[in-house]
This record gives sequence, structure tokens and C-alpha cells, in this order.
Amino acid sequence: MTFIPSEAFKSINYPSRTVKRADRAVRCAPFQLHFFQTIRENSVYLSAIASNSGVESGYTRSPASELAAENSLLWLIQVGVLRREVDGQGITDSFRLTPLGRQLVEKWEQQGGEIPAASTCDRIANTFSRGLGVFL
Repeated sequence: MTFIPSEAFKSINYPSRTVKRADRAVRCAPFQLHFFQTIRENSVYLSAIASNSGVESGYTRSPASELAAENSLLWLIQVGVLRREVDGQGITDSFRLTPLGRQLVEKWEQQGGEIPAASTCDRIANTFSRGLGVFL
């Protein structure tokens, strides 16, 4: 595996619409900043995120079923924040940050160390985007 310094990720300039959509999706997701900080360096398996394991690890604010956690993770993959980990046998059930996800985590770390709360409008727009597959 090749190590790519974090400075390399800063050079990717995403369209502002892409960054805004990804930012909103993360703020609406049930995950805490600690989860994203962890997957920046190490992959995390779905079983460690779902149910009480996620709360105990500081990954989620409240327990989420495996299905709900996976749906949230899949949405974050669609908006470009996460990717599934791949091993020699194919896709696994573990997740890692993309360069866009790294940029968002670094921004929140610099702005106080928490993911800002999503507004009601953010939640409505995110739900609309997820439900219809429309990228707003």
C-alpha cells in the first residue's frame, strides 16, 4: 500500500456544489467527528459502527441498526466522502475516507473539533436528495 501525504489531498479542488452537498450529508448523518478521524487512518467495519458498539466507540450519537448505519454510509459513498475498503477477495464491509472526506474533517478540526449541527433546511434538502437520487 502506498502512503500519500495529507498535503496531496489539499490540492484537489472540488466544485463548491460538491463540497456543499458532502458537507450537508455528513452533518445530517448519525456519525460523530471521531468516526471520521478514525477512518482517516484505519478502516472501520460496519459491525463496529452499528448498534451500541458505535456509541461506545464514539462513532455515533445514538445506536443505529446495521441497516440504518449501512444506508447512511452508502449515502456518504454516493456524495464522495467515503469509499469501501477492498481486499484481495473483493469489497469488504469496512470504510475509509476519500480525499473530499479528509478535507471536510480537517476543516472541522480547525473550526473547533465538532461537526456543526444540520439545520432543518439541510435535513430536508438531504432527505430530498437521498430519496430521489437528485444531487442538490
